[in-house]
Amino acid sequence: MKTLSRACLGMLLAASALPATAYAQEESSDGISVSGNATVVSDYRFRGFSQSNEEAAIQGGFDIAHDSGLYVGTWGSSIGFANGTEIDVYGGFATEVTPGLTADIGATLYLYPGGGGDTSIIEPYFSLSGDVGPASLKTGIAWAPGGQDSLGDASAVYVYGDVGVGIPDTPFTLTGHLGYAKSDSFLGGLDGEVVDYSIGIEASWKILTLGVAYVNTDETKAGGWKEGIGADGAVVFSLGASF
Repeated sequence: MKTLSRACLGMLLAASALPATAYAQEESSDGISVSGNATVVSDYRFRGFSQSNEEAAIQGGFDIAHDSGLYVGTWGSSIGFANGTEIDVYGGFATEVTPGLTADIGATLYLYPGGGGDTSIIEPYFSLSGDVGPASLKTGIAWAPGGQDSLGDASAVYVYGDVGVGIPDTPFTLTGHLGYAKSDSFLGGLDGEVVDYSIGIEASWKILTLGVAYVNTDETKAGGWKEGIGADGAVVFSLGASF
């Protein structure tokens, strides 16, 4: 089992912010919408690293958004370290800067209740997203500043790109992800740098989404390091519901 410090750094240093899940929205006359999701995954991989000791995990969350672009939300998952629970709280502002291009700026607070001491991590982020034909594209950056008790003097930066291509006249979407993380700490990798990637396919039906993806990182296999920290290649299955 990974130690808490290695798991937290690995989470921040290896490849995208919250897992991508389709959301349904219920709008009211005051411009506020509420959306939520629940998901079961065969392995909770965050930025290429397993957070559930390569076991299944249960996840879920909800958002509250205003038509001005402001939003807040929370998301949680079972994990394989700390006290077995991760809770994320996030908020930000998203707006269309030009037709078809949306900018999103905000921050995520990662919490691990019962983990002992101050295990929280805050990570500001910025992203741009848009559609090109049948493809949905997103690129972003997240930064975990040093000086946080859970990270000590270490800091980390993570840049990534995501793509989803819908197959016309079918419920299927091809997905791809590439991320790069760099830190001034060696806890996230032997050289302080990690590349993660995934490729997969999703199928949607009403409120349900079924997905399968191959996830991997470029961590070294020497001495069993890659497998020992849960960064080896794996096929991950997911079943989610939006509401």
